[in-house]
Amino acid sequence: NTELQVELITPIAMEEGLRFAIREGGRTVASGRITKILE
Repeated sequence: NTELQVELITPIAMEEGLRFAIREGGRTVASGRITKILE
């Protein structure tokens, strides 16, 4: 398990529990679930 804090360039709608994927060069390099939203 890894903990990650990210600041987005463009705002998007998201909520806790949402699943996400991080892709680079057409490949999925990470995936996870939003556990906490910091404002």
